[in-house]
Amino acid sequence: MEFAKMQGCGNDYIYVNCFKETVENPRETAIKVSDRHFGIGSDGLILIYPSKVADFKMVMYNADGSEGKMCGNGIRCVAKYVYDFGLTDKTELKIETLSGIKTLKLNIKDKKVDTVQVDMGSPILVPEQIPVNFEGEIMVDEPVSVNGLEYHLTCVSMGNPHAVVFVDNIKILNLEKIGPDFEQHPIFPDKVNTEFIHIIDKNTIEMRVWERGSGETLACGTGACASVVACVWNGLTADEVLVHLVGGDLKIKYDREKNTVLMTGPAEFVCTGEIQI
Repeated sequence: MEFAKMQGCGNDYIYVNCFKETVENPRETAIKVSDRHFGIGSDGLILIYPSKVADFKMVMYNADGSEGKMCGNGIRCVAKYVYDFGLTDKTELKIETLSGIKTLKLNIKDKKVDTVQVDMGSPILVPEQIPVNFEGEIMVDEPVSVNGLEYHLTCVSMGNPHAVVFVDNIKILNLEKIGPDFEQHPIFPDKVNTEFIHIIDKNTIEMRVWERGSGETLACGTGACASVVACVWNGLTADEVLVHLVGGDLKIKYDREKNTVLMTGPAEFVCTGEIQI
């Protein structure tokens, strides 16, 4: 199977062109290619298909083989893949995902995609649609006991569920220890991605993320979007924010009036190759 390894802010995936490749068992394939010792090494697997309703279709799997609905860093890399490999010459694309059709604007430099702006759509704050087991209309700054400690959570869906926690220092957090406690907390019926946020100023935040099915990753595009939405709802930042992730920076704009989120960030190739599946 031919593949490309790509990354956006260090969030790396294995990409397969399913216009010409067939992946018989994507869940097992995702587990195999994601293994950083016995496989290629990645946060998961992303398959690029033809679409009947958009320019392309993106299907993604986490490192544990579970299927995800959307990946912000991953979809930017899909745009770079299809443009740089000549599958399209469009600089504005529509890509089908399990969380809807996303519109992407490609910024070209030296005839290659440099950065991509993604219209991530509308954030969801209705608890049952996130989903989170909470009786109020929205879950903003609500206390939750996690393994005996109280945290204040703001819950948002960007096509996948996120719990945002504001802390004084993200660098000292032991995410390997506390991340699974959030991911598997009983209030989240589909598990959850958890973002730990430190506010630097009104236009800048720092973020670490524990992703369901993958553990701590260097970046999470939907998580960065959910975090800025949470920041705005908690009155902590402006609506345009630079998000410092472990793997790089993302620019997020939350238009609360239109209820939509724009994400802009890089997409890069790491390598291409073949692997026996």
